[in-house]
Amino acid sequence: MSISVKALLAFLLLGIGAAGGFWQAATHYRPLLDTANRELATATTGRNNLEALAGEQGRKLGELVTAGNVREELARQALAKARDEAKPDYAAANRIQREHIGGDDCVAATVVIDQEIFGL
Repeated sequence: MSISVKALLAFLLLGIGAAGGFWQAATHYRPLLDTANRELATATTGRNNLEALAGEQGRKLGELVTAGNVREELARQALAKARDEAKPDYAAANRIQREHIGGDDCVAATVVIDQEIFGL
């Protein structure tokens, strides 16, 4: 046999071996690749859902913080208004207490404290 026939046979055997190896690898790895691609798609979908939920949660948290700040400001305004509206009543109560005790602020304070502590 000549060298060219031997080379042709060697290339033919290499081609057949390569084709057989490719076919075996494809039949072995194709199911594994299909499974991995399905898992990748599932993981990607799950990640996208989690990102959307995290974004929505962040927006809702921001809304709650804003609503809390608004309620805090409204409470602060209501407290200031109540204090302003109660000033005349406090002044009248202090005046009545001083008149009842005889005009001495210290004695009036002592009487009020004793009433609170001892329930007199």
